[in-house]
Amino acid sequence: MTRAGSVPGSAVDAGAPPLARVVLDRAAQHRTDPEWLAAAWRRGRVLVVDAAAGGRTLVVADRDPPALRLVDPSDAPDAPPMFLGVQPDGAPVFAVDAALPTVPGARAAGIREVGHLLGDRDAALLITALALANWHVRHGFSAATGDPTTPDEGGWSRVDAHGSRVWPRTDPAMIVLVHDGAVGPAGRCLLANNATWPVSPGGRRFSCLAGYVEPGESAEATVVREVAEEVGVAVTGITYVGSQPWPFPGSLMLGFLARADPAQPLRLEPAEIAQARWFSRREVADAIAGGAVDVGDGDRLLLPPPLSIARFLLDRWLGLTG
Repeated sequence: MTRAGSVPGSAVDAGAPPLARVVLDRAAQHRTDPEWLAAAWRRGRVLVVDAAAGGRTLVVADRDPPALRLVDPSDAPDAPPMFLGVQPDGAPVFAVDAALPTVPGARAAGIREVGHLLGDRDAALLITALALANWHVRHGFSAATGDPTTPDEGGWSRVDAHGSRVWPRTDPAMIVLVHDGAVGPAGRCLLANNATWPVSPGGRRFSCLAGYVEPGESAEATVVREVAEEVGVAVTGITYVGSQPWPFPGSLMLGFLARADPAQPLRLEPAEIAQARWFSRREVADAIAGGAVDVGDGDRLLLPPPLSIARFLLDRWLGLTG
């Protein structure tokens, strides 16, 4: 925790996953102060996100790399404000979940499109706003009483007429890059194509194995269980690498590396995994560089986008980061 009024330093090094950067002072001590929040809203800036449209927001149209386009409170759509924090210059920042307004010099974009290109401040604002907006969409009624709930505490809780209050929760999930432990271009990693993923024109996406942590289970135990369930492989040497929030709907992805023997037969869970295979470092590097690595049926290997922690794990394994 940080002391009241302090701006956190970046405790996360530059080699952290793209959305794990610590730059936003959330100023949580103000969330229960309605008078402060009201005054802050009048002098603050507002990020508009549209949860119903997949989390799209406004970015400056002609800027490369992109930057978020915040609006004045007077120009923001009429929706419950969510207090995101205070910028280093002291300006409060809020978010609202609403259809995007037309703003001169701005265009609509999604986090998958621009998230990895945003600066540290913008990435932190967008990921927090989307996570909060998605939580509010799912918690319109109290699980304890069944009554409608309304936003409170600057958007960081919801409360019903009886005072029953809920706060945002994050679901832990693990994601693991399984590799053979070998060094050099011939070293291999195990990637899978999820059964629910559509086939893109001329390509098939392969990624790391992942799954939610179950009650009573550690993240490391989840790695062992999920890999065994999805591809029938036993792993050892489990190493934690880093974490990254993901707001769809509200997860914390815990990234791991683990070793396995490629001689083990693959036994796929067909409801989840359509295809899995071992790829060499040379093949993965070629695919990242835009090369055509064949995965069958004329399809080429597609890898996770730069924003994802899956891509971060692949880069770490390739030796491109960390």
